[in-house]
Parts: sequence; C-alpha cells; structure tokens
Amino acid sequence: MATHSIQPYLFSFILVLSLSTLGLSSPSSAVGIFPPTCKRIECPAFDVIDKGNGYEIRRYNSTPWVSTSQINNISFVGATREGFLQLFSYIQGNNKYGVKIEMTAPVITEILPSDGPFCTSAFAVSFYVPKENQADPPPANGLHLQIWGIKFAAVRQFTGFVQDSDVGVEAATLYSSLAGSPWAAAVDKGGKSHPTSPYSVAQYNSPFEYANRVNEIWMLFDEEDIGSS
Repeated sequence: MATHSIQPYLFSFILVLSLSTLGLSSPSSAVGIFPPTCKRIECPAFDVIDKGNGYEIRRYNSTPWVSTSQINNISFVGATREGFLQLFSYIQGNNKYGVKIEMTAPVITEILPSDGPFCTSAFAVSFYVPKENQADPPPANGLHLQIWGIKFAAVRQFTGFVQDSDVGVEAATLYSSLAGSPWAAAVDKGGKSHPTSPYSVAQYNSPFEYANRVNEIWMLFDEEDIGSS
C-alpha cells in the first residue's frame, strides 16, 4: 500500500516537463551525486564498479520495470509526458488488479533517436516496480513488464530541468568520455545488441528541488559485452 501522496508528484513531474519545454534552465554536468529523491522514495539498488572522467559504471541486479509501448514523437519532453501519464494511471489503480502502487524513481525514457532534427524519434517510458509488488506486478493494457537480469550502465549525470536540446548533447558527451576506457567497446556492443534503446534518460526530482537536481544518461550493456573488441 502506498505511503506517499502521488498526486503532488504527478503535478511536479508534469511541471518539470513544461518548464523543460520553455527552456527555463541550463543543465550542468555532475557525477557521483546521490539523487535526493531516493532518500524519500524507493529507487533500484546498484553497485558502482568504476568511475572515470565524467562517467561511472554501475551494475544493476535483477530489476523489474513497467514500460509503455513505443511512443513516436518529435520531442523527448512530449513523449516523456505522454508515457508518464500512462504510468501514473497505472500506479493509481488502472491495472488488472485494481491496486495502487508506491511511486518510485527514476522515471526512465528509452530513446531511439531519429536521423534528423525535425524527424520523429521513438521513445518508451518506464517505471521501476517497488519491492512490494515485484513478486506479482499487476498487468495492464498498453503496458508491459521488463525484467532486467544483471545489467551494466555507463552513466553521466547532469543537473537542471531537462530540455529537448540537452539530451543528444549529454549522450554524445557521455559517449566521448568513454573513449579510450575499458568500457567503450562494451557500450558499442550493447548498443548493437539492443538497437531499440541506444540510451536512456533517468529523471529523479520534482520541480520544487532547485538545488542538486539529478538527471542521468544511461547506456546499457550486458556482462558478456565486457572485454569485447
């Protein structure tokens, strides 16, 4: 049973996306900041196995996510808003069990970028299933369950309200920062083996947290990708 009020979080997240559309912030880079939200609501656990210049490598053990179907949109902000509203309805009880589910963080948006600046990209938005519901996550129309096994992520953190113009820049910077590291080949192979999701954006904060905002770019790969040439 949920112990936190979800309605303020809905308002907060939608306001974040609205502010992002208006361009009312300029994200700056960071690494190694513990998301403040995770002190209040549940986040997936991970181990940091390496850190480099502007990135860290994490290992996530088995984690379940409820995800939207593919959303086609020209805007990351617009697609994330659309997907989040579907997931919000789900955790409010619009699922086959009729149960309310605790809010978690982060909300992640998987991105398959388009070939041009004015072309439609593909997105999928996902909600981390809290431990209370992991044994039997409620199914729902239009949503599907993803169960990660052991999954590795190259992560770059940045602050501020996420804008459409930030996403590609931050992803490119993460990729560049990995050049020459032991993880570059693993990320390349992970992207080729999961072509529908070359990278994701994880968002943690409400808009009422102006200091120490934490967003992340994730580039995922599997254990068998490590050490590939």
